[in-house]
Amino acid sequence: VNCNGCPQIDTLDLTITTASTSLTQSSCDLFSWNGTDYATSGTYYSASGTCVDTLFLTVNSSSSSITNLVSCDSLLWNGLNYLSSGTYTYTTTNFVGCDSTATLNLTINNTEINSLAVTECDHYIWNGDTLTLSGVYVDTLQTSNSCDSVVTVNLTINNSYNDTVNVFA
Repeated sequence: VNCNGCPQIDTLDLTITTASTSLTQSSCDLFSWNGTDYATSGTYYSASGTCVDTLFLTVNSSSSSITNLVSCDSLLWNGLNYLSSGTYTYTTTNFVGCDSTATLNLTINNTEINSLAVTECDHYIWNGDTLTLSGVYVDTLQTSNSCDSVVTVNLTINNSYNDTVNVFA
């Protein structure tokens, strides 16, 4: 009944929709949602009929690095000792929890070991030192690639003799 006492008909058009959903997600490099791949952080919507889904996405990136090193004899890298030249990889997680791949291009130069036998009279000059006694002498030098070069000299010194002869005429 309305205010005048007459019958009144009210009409209600009601549409009932399903509830919308939202998803908060973190991912490394790429995230697939409702058939679409997303590679950047943001807010994304997907409508299905009268329902709207919302994705709050944070995309974190994997990381990688390349290091070129030259070492003498061996190299300790990420807990492993490398003895030969080559390319090596180490995979771990970075500070945002994604893959981190480190690549090492390694050149190993080895220590050079040389020995020589020398026989001289009275003395021998080696690396600025005058040697007068027979023996084994070892010196460590640097190669052109800054690695050790160990040189061993097996030295034999033969001493000269001076004889004095007095001649009377």
